[in-house]
Amino acid sequence: MLSIALTGGIAAGKSLVARRLRNLGATIIDSDVLAREVVAPGTSGLAAVVDAFGRGILAPDGGLDRPALAAVVFGDPVQRDRLNGIIHPLVRAESARLAATAAPDAIVVHDIPLLVETGREAAFQLVVVVEAPAELRLERMVSTRGMSRGEATARLQAQAPDHRRRAAADVLLLNTGTPQDLLDQVDALWRDRLVPFAANVSASRPVLAPWPPQLLTWDPSWPEQAARLGARIAAAVGLQPDAVDHLGSTAVPGLIAADVVDLQLRVQQQAAIDDVDRQLGTAGFPTLGSGRHAGADPGRPVRLHVREEGSQVAATALAVRNWLRDDPKAREDYGQLKLRLAAEHASDPDAAGYAAAKAEWFRTVGAPALQRWQLAGEHSRG
Repeated sequence: MLSIALTGGIAAGKSLVARRLRNLGATIIDSDVLAREVVAPGTSGLAAVVDAFGRGILAPDGGLDRPALAAVVFGDPVQRDRLNGIIHPLVRAESARLAATAAPDAIVVHDIPLLVETGREAAFQLVVVVEAPAELRLERMVSTRGMSRGEATARLQAQAPDHRRRAAADVLLLNTGTPQDLLDQVDALWRDRLVPFAANVSASRPVLAPWPPQLLTWDPSWPEQAARLGARIAAAVGLQPDAVDHLGSTAVPGLIAADVVDLQLRVQQQAAIDDVDRQLGTAGFPTLGSGRHAGADPGRPVRLHVREEGSQVAATALAVRNWLRDDPKAREDYGQLKLRLAAEHASDPDAAGYAAAKAEWFRTVGAPALQRWQLAGEHSRG
């Protein structure tokens, strides 16, 4: 099963995207719908809300008077947090129950307006954000929802800013044109990424780095992507995000790199690696054996190594990254080496020769230079 979160600011077009995904075959779990169901008459959720805010938030028929409750919580962050503390756990529990009933090969889309506000991004294998400029969303709310401009502005300001949602996005759908323009983006996403991603997860099939490599100018979005992936990996195995390191060339500003994110997950004991391998496979990072994994997402190649905390290999991987970040000459030399080796091995059937040549360079040139850098650092600190 592929588990996706769909979010977006009010009037950005998220509902249109959700409808299209449903029509294409996705299972949609709508958090707004669940938020109403968990406080329906006779539920424990409604009883908890009444206990917290009093019977004045009840309608004459015994159901929830939503305008009355909104008047209490909308302009008061403390009261809003109090309400969310009741509603959100109930919604998450019901959402998990519904997801558990989906078919093993299903693409389950969790429609969560407040995904970023509730800090749940790492719980999903992919986050899709629908975005439109604030002024355009404001006009939509006024023209199609009957809101005054002041009401619409207040609604926008009560949600997370666009840059926070954008930082959470693995996929950003821009809704600045016609509805059909947005639907075309959704169709391409479904066809080119979601369907193959789900098939790869179901088959435990990794997406290997493309060969030959296309070496690119360093992309400043790579660390942000690595941080999202790292948080997702850590959450899948019950660790904190700082247990995952961003390694490799995409972690070194200014270094040319193939568009593959290299990560290292540090675990406390070697014996835990087998358990972690299983958890990572379920989370969308199938095992390649011996603590090595690759992502199943065709839109984001990932290489992941699971290593014991404090081991020499884990420490060396971090040291190499830090050395290349710190030493411009080493960074330049390594970049030139990669270009030369990529050209020499371009006709190879796979990356084995390229990798072996890099390993030989590190043994004869890189490792001694790394050691000199480390000793220089120790002397400067002493």
